[in-house]
Amino acid sequence: MLEVMDLTKWYGKTPAVDSIRFAVPDGCVGILLGPNGAGKSTVIKCIAGLLRFKGEILIQGTPSRSVEAKKVFGYVPEIPAMFEALSVREHLEFIRMAYKSSITDEELENLLKRFELWDKQDKMGNELSKGMMQKVSIICALAIRPKVILLDEPMVGLDPKAIKELKEVVKELKNAGVSVLISTHMLEMVEDIFDVMFIMQAGHIIGSYTKEQIGDKELDEVFFEMTGGERQ
Repeated sequence: MLEVMDLTKWYGKTPAVDSIRFAVPDGCVGILLGPNGAGKSTVIKCIAGLLRFKGEILIQGTPSRSVEAKKVFGYVPEIPAMFEALSVREHLEFIRMAYKSSITDEELENLLKRFELWDKQDKMGNELSKGMMQKVSIICALAIRPKVILLDEPMVGLDPKAIKELKEVVKELKNAGVSVLISTHMLEMVEDIFDVMFIMQAGHIIGSYTKEQIGDKELDEVFFEMTGGERQ
């Protein structure tokens, strides 16, 4: 479970996020939305441990800053970064050793095949396209067997087949009891996989809706009703 409680972050004298609270239970897919300047990126960076903040973020009931929480937390950033001198396979082996992951060779090979990287294992980090880097980043996050995973704009740069595979992976994670939080502009890509949506504006959560509450409405429609503007 991912729990965000009274999260506050200031940049100088400017509040970016003001005492927000939300949770993504086990086996649930949440989506985080917000227009430009809403504070969404700040929330993502706080959850990922990239910013200092006030308040509390719990990963499976453990403070997010703790080693125990980091062991079960997977993160796919919006802009993937690879080690230039490591191959695709070496990235995966590095993650497996660093997290002491129990993922098997067979499971890693299956992920490489699903994301069409099986024949790219020997490519170095500086030889990869944006899309391939995104795929490696996704596989690395999955390789630790996360209990909570945060995906920031994970579908940007992916080809249609990879998007389809990622959506299937998200469904599998949900069925395995993993808490999934996705930040995305591509609302049409998550309409069939999300359970709850959180809408941010001016540093606050202004609306939380389950799929049942939204009913037949499209996500865009709900978003515009709440924010009165264009989505980010």
